[in-house]
Amino acid sequence: MSDGPRSGMWPAFRRWRARRPFWGGLLLTLGGAEILLTEKASMKVVMHIGMQGLAGYLLPGLMLLCGLLTLFNPAQRLFYSLTGVLLSLGTWITSNLGGFFIGLLLGVTGSCLAFGWLPDQEPRVSRRRKRESAARARTERAEPA
Repeated sequence: MSDGPRSGMWPAFRRWRARRPFWGGLLLTLGGAEILLTEKASMKVVMHIGMQGLAGYLLPGLMLLCGLLTLFNPAQRLFYSLTGVLLSLGTWITSNLGGFFIGLLLGVTGSCLAFGWLPDQEPRVSRRRKRESAARARTERAEPA
């Protein structure tokens, strides 16, 4: 019994995810979204700087945009990750201490992951299989002697 069109969706998503800094872009996007959501907090601690809090909405909005662009345009990941980390650090001042630290940490972590992602690196599973097959070949060569 086949799932029909859904049977190929998960492998297709895994291939798409493997060709881009997925976790870095996702964390950067989530950090921007979290900071935007904390802008509406009903606390007296909420800080706004600029023309009626424009910077408080602009920086996390740009963080969100950098995260999405990292996901959908991985060739420019270095620019987006550097911009994302600067925007994340800027939210410390402009947006409720960076979304009460959570959004700031998500943004910085995601930007660092996106910056460190290497497109030419083969997936871990295949590297592990190559090591295991090489070890198996060595033991097979050693046994007949």
